[in-house]
Amino acid sequence: MNKKVLVMCTGNSCRSIIGEALINKYVDEVTAYSCGVKPSGKVHESAKNILMQNDAWSEEYHSKHLDEILHVEFDLVVTVCDHANETCPMFPKKTKILHVGFEDPDGQPYEAFEKTYKEIKEVLLSKVKKTLS
Repeated sequence: MNKKVLVMCTGNSCRSIIGEALINKYVDEVTAYSCGVKPSGKVHESAKNILMQNDAWSEEYHSKHLDEILHVEFDLVVTVCDHANETCPMFPKKTKILHVGFEDPDGQPYEAFEKTYKEIKEVLLSKVKKTLS
């Protein structure tokens, strides 16, 4: 059975997009989505580049609001920033909520995106697998 995971942050331009992409690439039988509390409307170029370099990018990834994916019944919602955690909406069914915060690389050098990618891969993926098992 394919489980569905939503990764949320504020702008849906860096951390949540990276989380969505890595879950889709590395976690079997899980489909990930992402959204922002206040979406920026664009994927940060450095986030896109790090995903492309690691063969994890899909043209389907884009910055969006929760309203665009409300029709999906999620098994798990993951917030990756404190603001999204504090404003996380209620979901209709008993959806598990997990908070794993990561520093926002926006406005920092490319190395910060590499660090964020690595942290999300190392920390988030194992927590998602454990929570869904």
